[in-house]
Amino acid sequence: MSIGAGDVRPETAAVVAGRGEGRPGDPVNPSVVLSSTYHAGGERTYGRDDNPTWEAFEEAVGALEGGTAVCFASGLAAISAVVETMPGGGVVVAERSAYSGTRRLLADLESRDRLSARLVDTRDLDAVAGALDGAALLWLESPTNPLLHVVDVARLCATARAAGVAVAVDNTLATPLRQQPLALGADVVVHSATKQIAGHSDVLMGVVATGDDGWMTRLRNRRSLHGAAPGPLETFLALRGLRTLPVRLDRIEATAAELARRLAGHPAVTSVRWPGFGFVVSFELASQEAADKLCARLRLVVHATSLGGVETLVERRGRWAMEGYLPPSLIRLSVGLEHVDDLWADIEQALE
Repeated sequence: MSIGAGDVRPETAAVVAGRGEGRPGDPVNPSVVLSSTYHAGGERTYGRDDNPTWEAFEEAVGALEGGTAVCFASGLAAISAVVETMPGGGVVVAERSAYSGTRRLLADLESRDRLSARLVDTRDLDAVAGALDGAALLWLESPTNPLLHVVDVARLCATARAAGVAVAVDNTLATPLRQQPLALGADVVVHSATKQIAGHSDVLMGVVATGDDGWMTRLRNRRSLHGAAPGPLETFLALRGLRTLPVRLDRIEATAAELARRLAGHPAVTSVRWPGFGFVVSFELASQEAADKLCARLRLVVHATSLGGVETLVERRGRWAMEGYLPPSLIRLSVGLEHVDDLWADIEQALE
């Protein structure tokens, strides 16, 4: 069954998209196709270029994002595929507090004269408009990771379009269930499927969706020529995770809202960031030392680098060199599926 984004509600599309025609005797779930090559005479020729398991996952993501999708070996491979399709020496305007991997990639490419990066606060519409002169790409992220800034994607897309600048949006923290950037005017939307889409901390994958055939051709060529192909098993696991994204996200957001409320009322917490949706809550304590002690004292919440899994993860992000611009005590909490009272009991004892 081929399901488009407008045919059914997103909760249904997450379950049924990418399952095939459903002829008598067919498996209900797409198979994991492990072959690296195919018999001559068909549409498929080699495993670096195509795989039926990829197609099922791409159809499902495309249905949720309202476009066509192409998957990659990691989130950063997906980001690279978009950024490195820009012309040599081109200008990329990007959110200054974007995901650290994005900023590291831009810095690396700039150091080798591959592009020029202009970092701005994309909440400032005038600053973005002023930076777009001569640019090839505007890179947005909303909410940002880990400051959780939310930007006006629709207005920024309109501003970029008027300037003849393409727009890419990292939609990882919002997920396609809470935001569809293509409908807001973006050219491409990027996800680290490692995070909430796969959702179980056992997959490295990325995916890009677009409504533009030219972009899709360039992205597929990029994957093939640069070898950023995901494994079929990883793709199968990501698709299986996507099937339960709607129910997981609803539960996680309810827990995140309650944890944000309780954190805001605790005397040891100086500020709380939660945009009203999503699975990440960031908060600050009185000092870096206090934040490190909290991370060390947690027993149920896992102290680890990542987000978007079924388990709740915590980290003081400023411990990484690329995150030195952050408040020293800022803690990123990626909320999982545990009971909210158990999570709060662990956080509360660590705060004390």
